[in-house]
Amino acid sequence: MISIISSINNFLWSLPIPVLLFGSHIYFTAHLKGIQRYIMTAIRLSVSPDKNAEGDISVFAALSATLAATIGTGNIVGISTAVALGGPGAIFWCWLTGIFGMATTYAECYLGVLYRQKTSDGSYIGGPMYTLEYGLNKRWLAVIFSYLTLLASFGVSCSTQARAITETAHSLWGLPEYAVGMATAVIVGLVIIGGVKSIGRICSRLVPAMGFFYIAGCIIILIINYKYLLPSLGFIIRAAFTPSRLPAAVAGGFIGSSLRTATRYGIARGLFTNEAGLGSAAIAAAGARVSHPSRQALVSMSATFWDTVVMCAITGIVIVSNLLKNPASVAGYSFTEFTTAAFMAIPFGRTCLGLSLIAFAVATLIGWSYFGEKAVEYLFGKSGIGTYQICYIVMIFIGGIMTLELVWEFTDLVNAGMVIPNIICLFLLRKKILPYKK
Repeated sequence: MISIISSINNFLWSLPIPVLLFGSHIYFTAHLKGIQRYIMTAIRLSVSPDKNAEGDISVFAALSATLAATIGTGNIVGISTAVALGGPGAIFWCWLTGIFGMATTYAECYLGVLYRQKTSDGSYIGGPMYTLEYGLNKRWLAVIFSYLTLLASFGVSCSTQARAITETAHSLWGLPEYAVGMATAVIVGLVIIGGVKSIGRICSRLVPAMGFFYIAGCIIILIINYKYLLPSLGFIIRAAFTPSRLPAAVAGGFIGSSLRTATRYGIARGLFTNEAGLGSAAIAAAGARVSHPSRQALVSMSATFWDTVVMCAITGIVIVSNLLKNPASVAGYSFTEFTTAAFMAIPFGRTCLGLSLIAFAVATLIGWSYFGEKAVEYLFGKSGIGTYQICYIVMIFIGGIMTLELVWEFTDLVNAGMVIPNIICLFLLRKKILPYKK
């Protein structure tokens, strides 16, 4: 099964999906007149209440829910995997995915708010499934997207994040994986059963704290490796376009790259972590208290900036600078643990990184539970939410004890499936998407 899924992913992510995503990112960057230039305005609006607006949660809570879902193991394990399998050049393509992907995030969130629906209990619900149905009159495509979102909630969230938590807790403190999986399921379950306001409240507090904690650790490492910062940047850029190889001391010199492998893993992991083009951010944006779609679209766009342009870039530079400074430091580590090897340069670095990873993973579990819940509500109504929450909590435990290789390949496949209908929708409704005006 792994071989079959891997073969499909190698085809989809070698050309079709990267072309589709990058083409969309570039097109909407031009269509929206370089919307990225408003990033500082987006950051300011994220903490400014929108008066006389309708919605369920604040714009900051909606942004936090999006960041909670996107800032996860992809920023640590995903970047390490991208470097190992695609070479350092993958970081460059991952970073570009974030820069241009901001425009696509704006576009999908604009439509998410534009076509959101008010339910009988006065709450708001939206996302690509509602845009597909009410914007394009393609309910059948909306149903497909909803099922893919449901699968993604169990793959992107439960499996990868829960497994990261159990592995980290076991390696750091020797805790039994079964016990850690059970505890994680209970903690996350208590939050998601509380509903969207509970999710928004927890994410608003957790996301800023964990982001600051992790970035502080990275900055300390970069200060220690300051002599290797410019060489690292140069190596990343060169490796993005030309065949390159790190020193032979690095895990036997197996880390090589070509344009194909660098783009395949850079863009795939970029999408995994920032989800631009996936459509998930639009689900959270639809619940925000906002007076105009462009305002929330701009705020939601900043999630891609923080996640990829800042967090992933810093992680990538930390990894490469450590590999250039001390190639032998990764001896004994798997290719998913290059970030861990870099953090060993600071006191309590392993514990610091482990706590960051656990916090990121818990936040993603909480954020993606909301996305899956809205997919279930679209498909089966509110009556299906209780069953979904139980399945989700159980899946957290199961994901915590299963192998990661199949999970990563399955995640890439489901992500590709979500991208296609969402991007089609964005292009067909492109005239409805208006640039931001001050």
